[in-house]
Amino acid sequence: MPVSNTKLLRTRFPVVGFGIWWLFWSILHYKVLSNFGIVFTESASDSLISNILLAAFCLLIVNNMRYYLPGKERYWYVLLLSFILSVIWLAVSRGILWLIFKQDPVYTRILSLSSNIRFAFGFLMTGCVTMLSLIWYTQKEQKATTELKQEAENHLREAELFKLRQQLQPHFLFNSLNSISALAGSQPEKARHMIQQLSAFLRGTLKKEERQMIPLQEEIGFLELYLEIEKVRFGNRLQTDIQVTEEAATQLIPALILQPIVENAIKFGLYDTMDEVRIVIHAFQTQSGLEVTVSNPFDPETSAGGQGTGFGLASVQRRLFLLYSRNGLLETSVTQNIFTTLLTIPS
Repeated sequence: MPVSNTKLLRTRFPVVGFGIWWLFWSILHYKVLSNFGIVFTESASDSLISNILLAAFCLLIVNNMRYYLPGKERYWYVLLLSFILSVIWLAVSRGILWLIFKQDPVYTRILSLSSNIRFAFGFLMTGCVTMLSLIWYTQKEQKATTELKQEAENHLREAELFKLRQQLQPHFLFNSLNSISALAGSQPEKARHMIQQLSAFLRGTLKKEERQMIPLQEEIGFLELYLEIEKVRFGNRLQTDIQVTEEAATQLIPALILQPIVENAIKFGLYDTMDEVRIVIHAFQTQSGLEVTVSNPFDPETSAGGQGTGFGLASVQRRLFLLYSRNGLLETSVTQNIFTTLLTIPS
């Protein structure tokens, strides 16, 4: 059975309202017959038998609509179903009432004369219930379809987020392994230290895969571990300045979102120079949310840092859009040979 139908089976028609309506109409039915001089026994029996049977037929319609919703043919289907059930209801209710009160000629005469009115009322009631059931279950089916579509979109979004995060690990890992290979011959102690740091970094990455959002202070701790690895590669050439306000430290941030930004800063700050480079990371809380800036110097003549975002920043942009459904949460700017990346996490 499709999932949408399974959800429909759990949806209950408004039975309370249905029962209140039939109680009201049964009383009105009894009053009308009493006004025609029908005694209490006959008028009450007529009201109860007629309306219980008609309510049963209407419940049959509701149950039918629960499992089968007509498509383009719904209009003639409603009319045909209402007509057939009204004819059956009239014949059954009249037959029962005639058998019970056939000794009373006054009542049986009124019963015979009111057949057209009874049929019209039965047709009207079954038609209304059919239309209401059709509308009710159609809306429920549309809601279930919308929920399934939203659920599928969420699964696709989560799958893409996971893929983006998985892509960043090999991207960084290849660079680290190349550096370890270069250090293994000339500086084996540094190579061993870098392997240890890399192992701790990857272990932390696996732990954070289970969580989408983590406190900024935890993300910074993870980032410092990554920077220790890079400092083994670049030595004293790589200097960092990390400043995080107390208010910003407790704010939630997507896990592993800063590492590709800082990696981008290192790439365009150190790869084309032998001088000391300082990477500056500031995090602070604003009215619009948490803001993190990563700044690095670069040479516009030899570096591509000011021309585009590259894989790292492009993946961060995509991830932010998937998480917050907004563009513009990652911006870059250049001021006096300083390349700055601004990350905004909405509050």
